[in-house]
Amino acid sequence: MTDTKRLRRAECSLRGLAVGDSLGERFFGPADTVLRRIAARQLPPPPWRYTDDTEMALSVFSTLRDHGHIDQDTLARAFAQRMEQDRGYGRGAFEILFEIRRGGSWLALSNDAFGGKGSFGNGAAMRVAPLGAYFADDLERCVQEARLQSEITHSHAEGIAGGIAVAVATAVVWQGRDENWSGDEFLRRVVEQVPEGVTRDGITAARSLARETTVYEAAEALGNGSSISAQDTVPFCLWVASRYLRGSFEEAFWETVVALGDRDTTCAIVGGILGVAHQPPAEWIASCEDFVP
Repeated sequence: MTDTKRLRRAECSLRGLAVGDSLGERFFGPADTVLRRIAARQLPPPPWRYTDDTEMALSVFSTLRDHGHIDQDTLARAFAQRMEQDRGYGRGAFEILFEIRRGGSWLALSNDAFGGKGSFGNGAAMRVAPLGAYFADDLERCVQEARLQSEITHSHAEGIAGGIAVAVATAVVWQGRDENWSGDEFLRRVVEQVPEGVTRDGITAARSLARETTVYEAAEALGNGSSISAQDTVPFCLWVASRYLRGSFEEAFWETVVALGDRDTTCAIVGGILGVAHQPPAEWIASCEDFVP
């Protein structure tokens, strides 16, 4: 597999991630107002500015483009140098990246976060889909590289598991693009690669939900990212993705955003996973803020 083909896949995932992120961010506000806009499929006026989800994904993509793998020191510097405070970074990530920019050790900073427990936030998961697309031909390598990119800011096992799960989900969507896999088969293939823990248990719970489960019921059972944790975010995103393996990007987006919660991130994750199979509408792509990897 040539790097050009890998990068083309990663670009498709990155575009889906950026559109999901940028559009999802436009649906914060009073819940009743937001839900009316969603029900009417009311798109906001452009441009749609992206958040830290896309900004960090751009660094993942550029590192793969330039090195063909995750060099952790390079990626840590890219995260720190690209960071713009007004993109919506969480406090923990901002503090780590600010200190890296000042010359601090990413390894020490990541390990010391949250009283030495490390972060189990959803940040490693929100940015990783292009990596899953890049390594879609080799799930073992995909897991290894997803772990490496996660560790820079998320040393907690659940934060790492979230990054691995989303990377593998993206790879599995690519592998099954010409297959007739069910949503359960998709989730089974993903969960097999995810380390044991709460995030994996959540994905297993997603497999057990009945076909007629509504998005609101799924969000109640699995989370919608409101706690900004991997375990509260990733299972729901994978559940949505499992329902749209052969659907449209647009409907997957609306299904994701209506659950509210951390909606820029949930939409970024679902958009990045499905972007390797279904591209966003041209109008949506044109409405997003331009970005350069």
